[in-house]
Amino acid sequence: MNKENKSTPLEQALYGLSVSHSPLDSLSELIQGLRPSHASDAQQAVTNLQALSYLLEHQSQYRLALRNALLHLLTETRQIPLYTESGILANENFASALKRRIGERILPMPYKPDSLQDRFGRLFRRKDDYVWLAAIPAGIWQDLWRALAWHENDNHEACVQTRLQLLESVQVLSAQITAIGLEPELVRINPDIERFESPFLHLNAEVLRYVESYCQGLRSHELSQEDDKHILVLLEQCESILIKVRKNSRRMGISINLTYHYLRLMQNLVRIRALLAILEPQHDPTTQPQLFELLVTFARAENRQYSLRDLFKSNIELLALQVTEHAGRHGEHYIAESGKELTAMAKAAMGAGLVVGFMALIKLMLARSHLPLLWEGIAFGLNYAIGFIVVQMLHFTIATKQPAMTAARIATVLQQSDGHKQQLLELADLVTKVMRTQFVAILGNVLLVIPTAGLIAYAWHALFGMPVMDAAKAQHLLHEINPIASLALPHAAIAGVFLFLAGLIAGYYDNMAVYRRIPERIAEHPGIQRWLGAHRARKLGHYIEHNLGALAGNFYFGMFLGLTGTIGTILGLPLDIRHITFSAANLAFASVALDFQLPVKVMLLAGVGVALIGLTNLVVSFFLALWVALRSRKMSGGLLLLLCPLLLKQFLRRPWSFLLVPKSSQLCVETDRDAVVVNAKNDGNH
Repeated sequence: MNKENKSTPLEQALYGLSVSHSPLDSLSELIQGLRPSHASDAQQAVTNLQALSYLLEHQSQYRLALRNALLHLLTETRQIPLYTESGILANENFASALKRRIGERILPMPYKPDSLQDRFGRLFRRKDDYVWLAAIPAGIWQDLWRALAWHENDNHEACVQTRLQLLESVQVLSAQITAIGLEPELVRINPDIERFESPFLHLNAEVLRYVESYCQGLRSHELSQEDDKHILVLLEQCESILIKVRKNSRRMGISINLTYHYLRLMQNLVRIRALLAILEPQHDPTTQPQLFELLVTFARAENRQYSLRDLFKSNIELLALQVTEHAGRHGEHYIAESGKELTAMAKAAMGAGLVVGFMALIKLMLARSHLPLLWEGIAFGLNYAIGFIVVQMLHFTIATKQPAMTAARIATVLQQSDGHKQQLLELADLVTKVMRTQFVAILGNVLLVIPTAGLIAYAWHALFGMPVMDAAKAQHLLHEINPIASLALPHAAIAGVFLFLAGLIAGYYDNMAVYRRIPERIAEHPGIQRWLGAHRARKLGHYIEHNLGALAGNFYFGMFLGLTGTIGTILGLPLDIRHITFSAANLAFASVALDFQLPVKVMLLAGVGVALIGLTNLVVSFFLALWVALRSRKMSGGLLLLLCPLLLKQFLRRPWSFLLVPKSSQLCVETDRDAVVVNAKNDGNH
């Protein structure tokens, strides 16, 4: 039969396998025949794989040729690096990984023909091959495995050699697990690793016993089914320790290195479990999917090994996870559950409005001083920073600071819901509470800052016989909050970005306080104890533990606000900030300075401008914070779409529930649960 007579690329590739002396090239042609035109075309990939299975079932020479080619690929290469490195984080920091990837993109490593990892990369050389491989259902892979008819294989030596390399890979993985499991950071978070017999230490010895027993079984052709049972028990104990480490890290703090060790350890545990499953004497790929899952994992690792985007993405997720864990817990304090808590929130917001009125006055005085440009920016920043810190110390609330905290809390609940109907209803209830609390906080800020600023302006005129500002300055302030004639909304968006960054900074410092044990250091510092006394030193440590993040976030936020305009002037760019509370105060100052002799249109535009500035502040900061919180948990924002029908129905039925606490102590989101459209996959899984 001539190759030219073959009608499809798959048949041509299979025929080539039966006559070619270069199995790798023929396998590459076969994969090219399986590869869909577009990686996202899952249906074409499934159809191609089904066609291959059909050809193998009906042509014994094709089955034999493909089996021999695969066995040749395995026996002629070193397999261990593929099993122990692909898809597992390397032991390197971000800078080293970035340098290595850039270097290998410019000057790739030479091809090693005796490496299964390099040959695998040659076979699946397209950067998106993993996409269509992952889209193929397990059942299709299992049909292909059956079509290969491995029971017809008589090359037992190749199978034994592959098993020996799998055994060596298990040993390498167990050594890596032991090394990572005894890292000082993990031991610090969970001292039980040292206090009791560590499963990480026992794992290596048990794996060695297992490998020796398995090799003996290969020689005698009698493999015991019970050989890996003790290893699996030790792996469960290692995973239990990791769960404790994860829980303790929320109390004792977390670092990038600790998160990195945690992820590496989990990946090694998952990989060694998969290899042990494949090594089981009675392992059947037609019912157990580990082999095909590994294929997709290896393909993705090889396709993305030089990706700088993946490197930045993974490290951003690690950093985001570090700072959002603490922000999520603090977010609970920004959500009012009852009428009493809502009233307390309103009072705290009004207190902040009172302080901001005086902060706005101080900024006007600083601007009037005409300090050198840089010093003026620093002075503005310190005014904001000190004022926000005073607000924090007095337990008042700036409304726009809430979204960065509540977003992390929402992401945590969203992760727990995973598409469950009941949890989604509870999440909708949480979002309603957040919106209600936010509305009350904004109302409290604005309703008190306006009369405060107005009274300050009148008092200034009474004391000094002149308005707090001249007419030109008043007109300028009104122009700055005009949403049409000025850049008020873009500047409000910049302030929203700073609000988001302040939330991240707060989470970072809260985490650092507990991770570095700063409260204990302060409480036990000899100099501080001599100065304040032991009791006050402990109280200071306790205060730092619960407020360091908020104080740091407020300080940085203030400096961001103060220096933005200065940086914009230096760079010649239209950079500035607009914040709802200060904009409301400036509106009051300008109105009093102009003796309220303003056209109605100007007043309406100013009022609308303040409202839109506030909305922009909130929306930008909330969605940035929510995006980071979702990224840190490797979640998709698509889950939020499940909430839209629930929230819309709740708003249509009880719009006031978004503004006021209902009479019932627990708000129940009214909805027809049968009408909730939840992803069918989630329904099937849960």
